[in-house]
Amino acid sequence: MRDYNYKEKWQKLLTPEIVKKLTLINEYKGEQRLFIEAHKDELLELVEIAKIQSTDASNRIEGIFTADDRLKNLVQQRTDPRNRNEAEIAGYRDVLNTIHESYEYIPINANYFLQLHRDLYKFLGSVDGGVFKVDDNVIRETDQDGNEHIRFVPVPAWETSRAVDELCNAFRDAKEEVDPLILMSMFILDFLCIHPFNDGNGRMSRLLTLLMLYQSGFIVGKYISIEKLIEESKETYYEALQDSSYSWHENENDYKPFVNYMLGVVVSAYKEFESRVKLVTDSNYSKGDRIREIIKGHIGTITKAELLAMNPDISDTTVQRSLADLLKSGEIKKIGGGRYTKYIWNTEE
Repeated sequence: MRDYNYKEKWQKLLTPEIVKKLTLINEYKGEQRLFIEAHKDELLELVEIAKIQSTDASNRIEGIFTADDRLKNLVQQRTDPRNRNEAEIAGYRDVLNTIHESYEYIPINANYFLQLHRDLYKFLGSVDGGVFKVDDNVIRETDQDGNEHIRFVPVPAWETSRAVDELCNAFRDAKEEVDPLILMSMFILDFLCIHPFNDGNGRMSRLLTLLMLYQSGFIVGKYISIEKLIEESKETYYEALQDSSYSWHENENDYKPFVNYMLGVVVSAYKEFESRVKLVTDSNYSKGDRIREIIKGHIGTITKAELLAMNPDISDTTVQRSLADLLKSGEIKKIGGGRYTKYIWNTEE
């Protein structure tokens, strides 16, 4: 039987690398509080950007997506879902909004998880929404040659309800003694190993990650999409998940890879918040300057659609003009053409 006693396990995770990340995150947390108090109104647009990016990224990881204009209208509740993908996107949007607005009043227990899962599927009228799995499930993966094999066998269906209760009890029991960031990461790893639902486990895990971060005072995910950072590093995410789930059923798994990965995501979110907030709050930056600085600080290529999503207050015309000016000055390079056009900072300049 699985032992979820976090109080006995967590101190083994305090490696120098993990401690360094914990220290850095807590420093960022204090700085962010000051930023928010001084620039509350200016940061509202970051909240809207993060909602769109989070809804998009978390669903895209599971192969659920729609056109960019449809996505934005769905997240901003300007349209109704037209198909299954859009129904799942709309459900994620509503659960995300619930967590943003009511995280202080959502206990970590099975009944509330079922309610959130129900709302995730409410636009589908699915019988699977809001109930634990009734059939055993397995986690499969496909290798580079296209061969599918079983990566992990979760808790069987008959044991799921009890396992989730034990998981939540262990979380509540450890809250006063265990570092909240480590506790959150351990909990999410165990949640994914239980795999309590027929569908939606990955999305629920990311929503619960935000919930636990917010409840512990780490609200960076409200302004910077945690889900997008996970999507951008999903290969590393799956590797860490696999490494930490070995021998899980035997209580011999190593949480360190997954904890280290999740803390790295939170560090990245705070770093991005720091750079983005400077652009938003500095009156010396024009809209064109913001586009320039975003491209300059972005790793790899970026599209016009991504720039528009990151800057909802800047019009398509202004972004297009800024890109043309930067191309003319040689500060950026254009890759591809048509709808596949991407831009990258010219490091040779």
